[in-house]
Amino acid sequence: MELSRDGDVAVAVRAARAASAALLPLRSTGRTGRELGDAGDAAGQRAIAGVLAAERPEDVVFSEEAADDSGRLTAGRVWIVDPLDGTREYSDPARGDWAVHVALWSAGDLVAAAVALPALGEVHVTDPAPAPPARPDGPVRIAVSRTRPPAEAQAVADALDGELVPLGSAGYKTLAVVRGEVDAYVHSGGMYQWDSAAPVAIARAAGLVTCRLDGSPLVYNAADPSLPDLVVARPELADRVLAAARAGR
Repeated sequence: MELSRDGDVAVAVRAARAASAALLPLRSTGRTGRELGDAGDAAGQRAIAGVLAAERPEDVVFSEEAADDSGRLTAGRVWIVDPLDGTREYSDPARGDWAVHVALWSAGDLVAAAVALPALGEVHVTDPAPAPPARPDGPVRIAVSRTRPPAEAQAVADALDGELVPLGSAGYKTLAVVRGEVDAYVHSGGMYQWDSAAPVAIARAAGLVTCRLDGSPLVYNAADPSLPDLVVARPELADRVLAAARAGR
C-alpha cells in the first residue's frame, strides 16, 4: 500500500473524521447509556487505528482504547489519541459537547493535531492555527466539569469576579476557550494524556496558555499516562487565573 504523502495534520484530520463518521450513526441505533458509550469507544478506535495503520504504519499509537505499547517511550513519533472524549455526553442525544482527539508527538513535543466536534460538524487543527475571537464584555467565564467542578476553579471565579460554565468533555472545554465560548478552563482531580494532548496542541497553536495548575509544563508521552490537572487560558488572563488557582488549592 502506498503511504500518504500528505502532512501529519491532514492525516490527523482524516483519522478524526473517520471516527466522527463511525460515531454519529451509532447515536440513532437505539442503544443508550453504557452500551452506546462502549460501542462508540470501539468504533472510534477502529476508525482511527485504520487510518493510522494505512498512512503512518511505522508510528506508535498511544490510545485510551488500546493496550499501552511501551515502545512509545523510545519511539520518535507517537500518535496520542482519544477516540471518544466525553462518553457520558455522547450517550445523551441532546448533548454535543464531546470530541475526538488525534495528536502527534515527536522529538519531545506535540507537533500536529486535529480535534473533531462531530455533533457540531467541526474539525479544529493546529495548522492553520485558529484565531480566538475577542473576549466580550462581562464576567470571566471558566469552563469546568459538569460533574466534578474543582475548588480551584471556584477560587478563580471568586478572584476574577467570574462565573463557572459546566461543559462536557475535556476536549470540548479546551476548544471552548479556542472558540471563544469561555475564557479559561481549570481542571483538577484526574485526567490522562490522551484527554488533553490534541486539544492542548490546538490551544497552543491559537496562542493560548496551557500548563499544569502549578504553572509547570504539560509533558506528553511520559511513562505514566496520568496527567491529572490542566489550565487553559487566554494570555491576558493567564497570570491571574494561575495565581488564583494556586491560592485555591
